[in-house]
Amino acid sequence: MAGTYLRPLPYCVAGAENLCDLPFFTGYTRDGGFASHVVADERFAFDLDATADPVSLAPLLCAGLIGWRCLKKAGGGKPLGIYGFGAAAHIVTQVAVWQGREIFAFTRPGDAQAQEFARSLGVVWAGSSEEPPSAELDAAIIFAPVGDLVPAALRAVLKGGRVVCGGIHMSDIPSMPYRLLWEERELLSVANLTRRDAEEFFPIAKRAQVRTHTKVYPLAQANQALDDLRMGRVSGAAVLVP
Repeated sequence: MAGTYLRPLPYCVAGAENLCDLPFFTGYTRDGGFASHVVADERFAFDLDATADPVSLAPLLCAGLIGWRCLKKAGGGKPLGIYGFGAAAHIVTQVAVWQGREIFAFTRPGDAQAQEFARSLGVVWAGSSEEPPSAELDAAIIFAPVGDLVPAALRAVLKGGRVVCGGIHMSDIPSMPYRLLWEERELLSVANLTRRDAEEFFPIAKRAQVRTHTKVYPLAQANQALDDLRMGRVSGAAVLVP
């Protein structure tokens, strides 16, 4: 998330700093992502459980918060589809199940391991993204960066349903008939996150007893971690350690 801003900007003063026009991101636009100590703007810092394992906490700070923002944008409907079952999905699924929602998990075709992982977290259905779900959905969240999933998700949601794209990047969305969007279906995206998201999410994650599933890589194996993520060889979240 934005770590500071140089001067008051409309989005920032409105509590939408995730849309700031001049953001700074540690580890992306500024160095220090793996520093042992860092000077931070206290407005963008949060108290975490000092007794918890840092590896277990790490996925909550990005994947967890993005998942939470997507879940809020999806609305309060109970049948909820999740396309792409990785780091964010495995966290937000636990929260959504705790809230009493029914989760339908969509994975890449043939990924039996991811489907079984989803079932272990309480989803009511898990299958290929090429399959229709066993019931119509109130909303869907797309975490996989695959534009072809947008029309598939729109087909799966009811009239008035909502499809939320949670990724930073996505392949091009293919041409599709307007009837998929018609009848007041909505398509929207999520960009970054806000301090309010964190203030809401961390207490909820604790109450929901969210447990992150992680695979640890030394920093020198960062490229291997990225390759494993691309190939679907990670159940849960990949975490780099110095």
